[in-house]
Amino acid sequence: MTNKSMIRMRMSCHDAHYGGNLVEGAKMLQLFGDVATELLIQRDGDEGLFKAYDMVEFIAPVYAGDFIEAVGEIVSEGNTSRKMVFEARKVIVPRPDISDSAADVLPEPIVVCRASGTCVTPKSCQRK
Repeated sequence: MTNKSMIRMRMSCHDAHYGGNLVEGAKMLQLFGDVATELLIQRDGDEGLFKAYDMVEFIAPVYAGDFIEAVGEIVSEGNTSRKMVFEARKVIVPRPDISDSAADVLPEPIVVCRASGTCVTPKSCQRK
């Protein structure tokens, strides 16, 4: 069992919600929810439920074409609760100034969002 998880996803034009192909911050929270689900399945054998975020910080903009890496970790546990921390990082950016298909891997990822929250897996659903 691990208490860490990571997913990587390219933001599409369908994710862009605002002018200039800006992706809404809620997309990062959706990625964190997917990471949390994987963590709960690894820990408890069940998807559990996301109870609440206690902190969300949007740090840098995300645009259509950016590749985002979302990571999460269980940092403490109760009988049914799992406290988690999350970070989303931009790792690849499109380069339309060069060509429609050009992109650069960033030498250092750019942190775009951080959050922490609590998930719950009811005792009756825990299988591990």
